[in-house]
Amino acid sequence: MTVERKAPPVLKLDDVAVAYKVRGGEIEAVQNVSFDIHRGESHGIVGESGCGKSTVSWAILNFLGANGYVKRGRILFQGQDLVSKKGEELRKLRGDQIAMVYQDPMQALNPSMRLGDQLKEALTVHRGLGAKEAERRCIDMLERVYMPDAANVMRRYPHQISGGQQQRVVIAMALLNNPALLIMDEPTTALDVTVEAAVLDLIADLRRDFDTAIMYITHNLGVVARVCTKIGVMYAGEMVERGTIAAVYERPQHPYTQGLLRCVPKLGADKASSLLYPIRGRVPPPNSRPAGCVFGPRCDYRRERCIQERPALRTLANGVQVRCHFAEEIDPAAWQPSEEIELPTVKKREEERAPILEVKNLTKYYPVSGSSLKDVLGLGEKRQVRAVENVSFAVPKGATLGIVGESGCGKSTLIKTIIGLENSTAGKAEFLGFDITGDITTRDAKLIQELQMVFQNPDSTMNPSYTIGQQIARPMLRFGVASKAQVRQEVVKLLQAMRLGENYYDRLPRQLSGGEKQRVGIARALASRPDLVLCDEPVSALDVSVQAAILNLLLQVQSDLDTTLIFIAHDLSVVRFFSDSVAVMYLGQIMEIGPADAIYAPPYHPYTEALLSAVPIPDPKAQQKQIRLEGSVPSALNPPSGCRFHTRCPRRPFAPEGGQVCETTAPPWQEVATGHRILCHIPPETLRSFDPVIAP
Repeated sequence: MTVERKAPPVLKLDDVAVAYKVRGGEIEAVQNVSFDIHRGESHGIVGESGCGKSTVSWAILNFLGANGYVKRGRILFQGQDLVSKKGEELRKLRGDQIAMVYQDPMQALNPSMRLGDQLKEALTVHRGLGAKEAERRCIDMLERVYMPDAANVMRRYPHQISGGQQQRVVIAMALLNNPALLIMDEPTTALDVTVEAAVLDLIADLRRDFDTAIMYITHNLGVVARVCTKIGVMYAGEMVERGTIAAVYERPQHPYTQGLLRCVPKLGADKASSLLYPIRGRVPPPNSRPAGCVFGPRCDYRRERCIQERPALRTLANGVQVRCHFAEEIDPAAWQPSEEIELPTVKKREEERAPILEVKNLTKYYPVSGSSLKDVLGLGEKRQVRAVENVSFAVPKGATLGIVGESGCGKSTLIKTIIGLENSTAGKAEFLGFDITGDITTRDAKLIQELQMVFQNPDSTMNPSYTIGQQIARPMLRFGVASKAQVRQEVVKLLQAMRLGENYYDRLPRQLSGGEKQRVGIARALASRPDLVLCDEPVSALDVSVQAAILNLLLQVQSDLDTTLIFIAHDLSVVRFFSDSVAVMYLGQIMEIGPADAIYAPPYHPYTEALLSAVPIPDPKAQQKQIRLEGSVPSALNPPSGCRFHTRCPRRPFAPEGGQVCETTAPPWQEVATGHRILCHIPPETLRSFDPVIAP
């Protein structure tokens, strides 16, 4: 849409610096940040953790804490200087004309209050509406954000709805007073790809229908390409590049922006034909930034002038603002990786190898106990959550199986059952020829040594009181991989393989960054030299550069040690890049399984097609089909009869009998190519006739 430029911007930051008072002085967390957002614009702010993105949003709202303040510059909201506003005057603006949506919706929701009471409060406090009128407007707004059964949701507590629904409630709350400015801080990071797509569609609708100015903070370049009109790239507290989405993505001018885009796997790219290039080094802390260009120590184009002189933000011929001395001379297409970037060596497997893990009809049910008298006496109907049901697959030695699907589909339960953290209900799982479905306490120590796991959150699996060296050494000593005399040397070797030095041996977990902790988690999983490693969302919470480094590291480990991997992630671009084969799960069952290149091209299972259409692509020119699933994932306590996906399937009319068979009969497995199977009633030739999700 065309935005009228005659009106003043809704938000304008002019040379803003934010400082924090610390012992012995102060630290400038943000320096010289300038940008503006007009009505109907969505301005994305991207960058790695520690770049100052969230600090800028807190400065706008004056949420900097007791020791933080705007040191210089102006923050103008509809012409009013927010820096000078205090107390009640600022509180009236927040929640009314300025609203914020946080990454974690539970930060904004009171767990002890019904959702309806929390929503109505925004209208009764800021608009003085009566309870009935406020409730009517709240229900209307919940319906506006596609909340199913909005009137009933008003009576629920936050824990009684899903994470995606919680985020919709927070967005509805933010929009109740039709704010002029909506600030969104990573609002979709924790959401499934399908829910994320619905929320991003909603954001685009809000910008169009409400003419709202949106400031969108994220590290996901694909999300910004989908919903934003402008982008600002921040690094080490400074805005290093800013312009329209089309101009910046078509030809990024700053070396940092170029580096971020090289870290992101493209949907359809694989590890055999493409590489990820992490940005070497890390973001400098605010108290030790270099004197010249702040990106200079990590820049592949650095010259003497970059070391001596801090570049100013200047406007180039294409209208893009960039903070670089030599932006016009840099050709992204001619870039060559620095020798400091260690790239993995991916070995191509020519022959088909024997499976190291075979799973046949593996099933995991959780019994559910009721609270009625019949249930207490054991006379009530026995109910079970069907978390995993009749799952079968095989993983060859040295290969990677990726598992994708929405939250609650059974991915994590599946690998927890394989590793022994959960007992299986039925079925078989053989690892190295041994049955691993029994009680883990009876499992042979050698089998435990060969089967290890990397968890999503390394903090939850690390002892904060033990050093990194002690935690990696423990499995080595436990399984006899190294003697007490050799263990330190072996741990140091492993740390160096993880791109960490010997100086990390005596550090505690709290002294490491998130990416470093994840590397330690991988090192500990590899310490026993296992044949099979299960990875549960190991990169989902990491910055794109750290994610690229971790993926490269896992690829190198696999190449060097011939390790077999099962890799769970909700980012289908990452799974496609990293995996040899992919299994798509829905409501406890595998819907499609096969080689990775076959899964990402027609014919698709209708669920796979919907997942692929929801992936944010870091290319604003990409022509991607828009297939959105209606409703939520049904309960695993009472899954639908017939095909479990039929209640949400957009391709159901193409099945026999106009889709009636989907309701009553479980679908058959159809072999559409060698090793590629789809669980669906729709004939393979019909599935092949559908256009690709992304136009070639």
